[in-house]
Amino acid sequence: MVPDVSAPMQIKNGELIMDADRAVLNAYDASGVEEALVLKEADGGAVIVVSVGPAKAAETLRKALAMGADSAVHITTEGVEGAGEFDSDSYAKILAAYYGEQEYDTLFFGKQSQDTDAGLTGSMVAELLGIPYVSNAVGITREADGRFLVKRQGDSGQEIVDAGTGCLITCSNDMNEPRIPKLKGIMASKKKPLEVLTLSDLGVNAADVQPKTQITAYVEIPARQAGQKFSEGAAEDAGRVAELLEQNDLLS
Repeated sequence: MVPDVSAPMQIKNGELIMDADRAVLNAYDASGVEEALVLKEADGGAVIVVSVGPAKAAETLRKALAMGADSAVHITTEGVEGAGEFDSDSYAKILAAYYGEQEYDTLFFGKQSQDTDAGLTGSMVAELLGIPYVSNAVGITREADGRFLVKRQGDSGQEIVDAGTGCLITCSNDMNEPRIPKLKGIMASKKKPLEVLTLSDLGVNAADVQPKTQITAYVEIPARQAGQKFSEGAAEDAGRVAELLEQNDLLS
């Protein structure tokens, strides 16, 4: 669950103020749900969606159920002191505690959150669980023996990674176009199982998942300075550009 970034927001006294009533399913997580559903439709199995968050997070889980997920698990942070400040490390420890007791073919995470662009939780969970990890996936296929082949977008091109099974994959929103739930799916989602767990149910002490990072303030993005234009001729313009680069110590 993330704030709707298209909703009005403002920064006041260093605090980011957003419309708390406009929460949505994170776009990258929606791509992960879609890919899981596509694989389920091809190979069978079940899709279970999991979220850590306050009571309102159940609404987001219902959206994933309406897309076609089979069941959901809501690890509630309602009433947990400091939960509003949880960081990637906090969520990773909670999710690792849950998944450490589960059986799964693979775990799909969104590669980042669409509000703050934080993207560390998936990799941290993989490390805590000691399982293979592939990031920024733009395509996933499953072999006959159950292995997952992942196409990931790298800095200089695409890579094909054999992730095996029991792996964790973070999904890009370039992977697919998440389906829009139809009325039938929305109505069916209300009857699908949604299990609610607390941190104590997982054996997690709230003190152990307090954030290791702290946001000190939000500030507006500085206005971009106007560029300079030169139109004295190719040679003269090139000389002026070289002069400016040298003045700003940008030539090596």
